[in-house]
Amino acid sequence: MKIAVLPGDGIGPEIVAQAVNVLNALNINITMQEAPIGGAGYEAAGDPLPDATLQLAKEADAVLLGAVGDWKYDKLERHLRPERGLLRIRKELNLFANLRPALLYPELANASTLKPEVVSGLDIMIVRELTGDIYFGQPRGISTLENGEREGINTMRYCESEIRRIGRVAFDIAMKRNKRVCSVDKANVLETTELWRQVMIELSAEYPEVELSHMYVDNAAMQLIRAPKQFDVMVTGNIFGDILSDEASMLTGSIGMLPSASLDANNKGMYEPSHGSAPDIAGKDIANPLATILSAAMMLRYTFNDEANALKIENAVKKALAQGYRTADIVTEGCKQVKCSEMGNAVVAALN
Repeated sequence: MKIAVLPGDGIGPEIVAQAVNVLNALNINITMQEAPIGGAGYEAAGDPLPDATLQLAKEADAVLLGAVGDWKYDKLERHLRPERGLLRIRKELNLFANLRPALLYPELANASTLKPEVVSGLDIMIVRELTGDIYFGQPRGISTLENGEREGINTMRYCESEIRRIGRVAFDIAMKRNKRVCSVDKANVLETTELWRQVMIELSAEYPEVELSHMYVDNAAMQLIRAPKQFDVMVTGNIFGDILSDEASMLTGSIGMLPSASLDANNKGMYEPSHGSAPDIAGKDIANPLATILSAAMMLRYTFNDEANALKIENAVKKALAQGYRTADIVTEGCKQVKCSEMGNAVVAALN
């Protein structure tokens, strides 16, 4: 198993190092090779996605990514900013299906800002389309009108095949869970998502065992806070999924607990935490590495079909939490606050 390791920027190198340590502790046959991306890519090669990094990612069986971005790059031309490297690698690898599980560990029920009775037992899978929508639609840009006023344009666009393939991913996952899919759109005002809803309804005929429901995105945002346990699998477009999955992460106690997988049609994937690069705490060894470690578990499950070792990692995380280890973002009274590296060591010790 060949893994491309892309630590990225900010806290990326710190959290990726802990995931690599956990993978090495499994004593399985993997090789890992590191390359720069994001701001690190720009510093190394003048490009947020250097050619050598992209080639390594294409040749690898899977990609383990930290995070990209830093405020110091905000003044660069848009195509040179770290985030453009992330968008490009998703597009180049055709990673159209983003899976973001929002699972609340019992030990963290008091770490959520919601009441424990609202979030206890939470287990949602958010399926987000990743290579279309307003982030990639053309035309786009900032132009100047004849009267001298500036105008910004972004285009929300989906074709039927894009909707159908992400819908199929959601229905297939639901078949292995509680057989419920909630499709999130804004079909009352956006024709793009009116088509989205039509295709989801058509697709549901192929999955008679799965209950399909629909929800407008504004209501879905409210329901995630009001009664999140009503959801099993949520499927939505790129921009809505970006927002809703970050919202769902806070139900679990911290965005530092939320892993993600971005898959192509053959389950080759890029695995990364759902949070950003947090440059304000970079280098302080205080970040939460658990989302990245859990992303490595998703890698074993979805790309390498190694359920046994995926469960070993997830159970080791549960054990470390049960033993009271907490990074600063999830610490509560009576627990032991530890550094990023110490949390990684606790998971490795639980593995052993």
